[in-house]
This record gives sequence, structure tokens and C-alpha cells, in this order.
Amino acid sequence: MASFKILIADDDTNICELLRLYLEKEGYETVIAENGLKALSVFEKEKPDLILLDVMMPELDGWQVCRAIRKKSECPIIMLTAKGEVLDRVLGLELGADDYVVKPFEAKEIVARVKAVLRRTGQTDRKEVREVSYDGLYINMENYELRVRGKQIPTPPKEMELIYHLASNPNRVYTRDQLLYEVWGFDYNADCDSRTVDVHIKRLREKLEGVSDQWELKTVWSVGYKFAVKDPADNV
Repeated sequence: MASFKILIADDDTNICELLRLYLEKEGYETVIAENGLKALSVFEKEKPDLILLDVMMPELDGWQVCRAIRKKSECPIIMLTAKGEVLDRVLGLELGADDYVVKPFEAKEIVARVKAVLRRTGQTDRKEVREVSYDGLYINMENYELRVRGKQIPTPPKEMELIYHLASNPNRVYTRDQLLYEVWGFDYNADCDSRTVDVHIKRLREKLEGVSDQWELKTVWSVGYKFAVKDPADNV
């Protein structure tokens, strides 16, 4: 099944990107809205499993968005705000919010709150299957299994995480620093430099070379790497 989908509604793009990185690292899917009207539109279209909702937003504020959503849905809502007064927290909870976090916050705390609210609202029974497949290639992160042309290839965990991350986002270019941040973790140390990524890419290429002409683990010179997938139209 697909992973849980989280709507991040906040007009601060830096906060949105930080939360996106942390949540996707945990296997969640994310969608973003930068104002209250967009949040309602995205909610209707995407049907998220949980909403991280900033109070102070343009167009409609978080209270208005929360009221509108509660008229039609019991989707869990965690309010995000710079205000820490008791009355604000009470108002949010009275409007139907499931939790309340005061800025500034640690992104890891938000991830913990998301997990707790999903667990409390009975939504953790959904099993996420983290797998991708292409011509001649199958990656399953439940059991760290890499299959090439049907044959299982022994692969160290970090190589598995790297190829899964790239193959899950086809044709997206990642810099080495992005890959260190998103694959090696948020607290990687100075010893994890760009050469670490290069070495792992080299080892993966040795396993995947010549498997298919439909995809390629590609170097984007002076930038980084991507899992390049050919457009089917190119074969017509």
C-alpha cells in the first residue's frame, strides 16, 4: 500500500522544506500548501491522512482552515504556531485539532508527534511497502532485497538505501550533499564527505551495469547523480 500522506500547510518555505525532508526520510508522502486557501484546495484534491497546519497564514488563517475541514472530515490536525499562550492552545483543541506545537520546534519532535497522533487516531494499521521496480530491477526495502534480472544481489544496507532513494525519484537530480543529508542522515559527520557518495555509486554501477537500456544510474557533471528513466515515447 501507499505510505501515509501528510499535508504541510505553512507560508514559511524553509519550514515546509525542512518538514518535508524529515517526514519523507521516515517514509511519509508529503504535499505542501503555502496559504490557507491553497490548504483547503490541496486537502480536497489529495485527501491527506494528517495535516500540519500553521496558524498564521495569508488568505485564510489556520483557525479558519481547521473549522472548514472539521465540518466535513475527521482528518487528524496538528496545529503549528509561534504563539504559545494557553488560550491559543485551547482554541485550537476546541476547534478539533488533535495536537498543538509551538514554534520554534525541532523537526524530529514533529515526526514524533505525527506518529503519536496517527497511532492515537487508529491509523497505524496500514502497512507501508517500500518497493520500486523497473525493467530488470526490483528493490524492496522491507527486507533490503535487490534483484537484478530476477537474481538477488547481496547489497550492503547503505547502498540499498541510496539506490532506493534515487529510483523512487526518477529523473530528479541530487547533489552529493543532498544525498548525504537525505540518505546518510541528518547528523552525518565531517568524515562523510562527497567521496562517500561517489564510492557507493561506483559499487552500485558495478552491480547494475548493462541491465537495461530503459534506465541508468547517471552522473550529472558538476552537479551530482540521478536515476534516469527513458520516456516510453522515445521507443515509438
